[in-house]
Amino acid sequence: MHVRRRASFIMGRVSPGSVSRHGDTQRETGNAGYNKEARKNKYLLPAENGEKVTRLFLRELLNILLAYINKSQNRSSKVLDFHYPHQLKEGREGFSLELPDQPENLEQLLVDCRDTLKYGVKTGHPRFFNQLSTGLDIIGLAGEWLTSTANTNMFTYEVAPVFILMEEVILKKMQTFIGWSEEEGDGIFSPGGTMSNLYSVLLARYHFFPHVKTEGMHALPRLALFTSAHSHYSIKKSAVTLGIGSENVFLVKCDERGKMIPAELEYSIQTAKGKGLFPFYVNTTAGTTVYGAFDPISDIADICENHGLWLHVDGAWGGGLLLSERHRTKLRGIERASSVTWNPHKMMCVPLQCSAILVRKKGLLQKCNQLSAEYLFQMDKHYDTSYDTGDKTIQCGRHVDVFKLWLMWKAKGLEGFKAQIDHCLENAEYLHCKLQNRKDFQLVFQSKPEHSNVCFWYLPSYVRSMPPGTERNRDVHVSKVAPKIKAKMMESGATMVGYQPLGDKVNFFRCVFSNPATQKADVDFLVDEIARLGSNLSHLKYEPNQGV
Repeated sequence: MHVRRRASFIMGRVSPGSVSRHGDTQRETGNAGYNKEARKNKYLLPAENGEKVTRLFLRELLNILLAYINKSQNRSSKVLDFHYPHQLKEGREGFSLELPDQPENLEQLLVDCRDTLKYGVKTGHPRFFNQLSTGLDIIGLAGEWLTSTANTNMFTYEVAPVFILMEEVILKKMQTFIGWSEEEGDGIFSPGGTMSNLYSVLLARYHFFPHVKTEGMHALPRLALFTSAHSHYSIKKSAVTLGIGSENVFLVKCDERGKMIPAELEYSIQTAKGKGLFPFYVNTTAGTTVYGAFDPISDIADICENHGLWLHVDGAWGGGLLLSERHRTKLRGIERASSVTWNPHKMMCVPLQCSAILVRKKGLLQKCNQLSAEYLFQMDKHYDTSYDTGDKTIQCGRHVDVFKLWLMWKAKGLEGFKAQIDHCLENAEYLHCKLQNRKDFQLVFQSKPEHSNVCFWYLPSYVRSMPPGTERNRDVHVSKVAPKIKAKMMESGATMVGYQPLGDKVNFFRCVFSNPATQKADVDFLVDEIARLGSNLSHLKYEPNQGV
């Protein structure tokens, strides 16, 4: 039996009730300000005279959210309070995931809200480096709150007039940074970069074979698409989802820095043709997930033009650099792309989720996806039905993802985004320089980071003391260091950073910067914390049969 805590509305704040050792919730104390019946959620709006209870409830919820936001920005607070899955399932201090048969009162719901945040991860914390999407922009948060309050759908102008027009404005603005003319360009916001990349493959296939929409894959030749060995797995997943098949995805070799090698792309295309396949699509990556590498878009565009292939740029991670005068040259040639993925919820720090698929050819999204459902997309409406954008998408219902970005752009202006992005890359350069001067760390590559990704190993003293000629044994030991430190780090909760192997590189840390709240002192803390947690690692036993 789970012990449930309760809370009272006292003096405008939530006060948790005490819980006895015997599992009985003790009687609440204090004047709640309204009778016990009113605490039931049936008295919220739209109930008659429900405004007062609704206002009290939302004020208490706002207090919880504000306390969480303040704590997330407090460097003395933990990034996370880690618990194993079985612990959360069993219930912690009365927090239960189980669903009741009878409704619970508002006080308990508020306690549940607070506990949900308590046992989660503070991704807005300045010392959270684990994911590409970090930080918490207050204006963006306000935009998300308004979006949920409006609770509308992005399929037609008649139910989302302002949001539809905002989406048009934002997409045009993004297209200007790509470099497309006023006469070209289309797009839509989608549920994340994976879906945006899926759209790109879907559109490319339709562009070359429009009859696939009615006849299916059996009417097409065996297709081949190309992407770098360091690209995001969503490209291969798109091929699987669309029936092209993972075996027909050619992973093009990269250089030591993680960039696609154009000559290897040419070789892969010729190889595919030699096997009787029909090459149709090339994905280039502007900011790879692990190394943060930028493929040479212009050189790849030349190859695509020569072979008549669709060129897509996956700028989910690196697209934001288009807003920076210092860094936009890393995407030189992007204007030649047929489509672009750009995730403002990454480098622009827009709250999740916010991703756009941008398409150079106008009308292609509509032709590819339109089915003209008569209950939504009537052609005899009294307004311009081109604003009923829902038939451009493979979804029906679509969340409003544009407003928070629009509001942030109004608050920051282009100059604000520039400064924010430049600051994040400066943090990466600072960490890179710092690690170059330490013997207990080793960079995965010595060259200056292109993006805000910094990849490195921590080397315990016993690894540093290994004699020359023992590289294989050394790699086996090093591969176990990052997982051990990460486990200790999550239990400590003071910071968070990710790790992974890649190719012939054994487990290494990948630190990424996208939170403008992060300062150089936070970078120093991360390095010192990794060293502290790794300094007392015992010698990790080498097990030859285990491999790396």
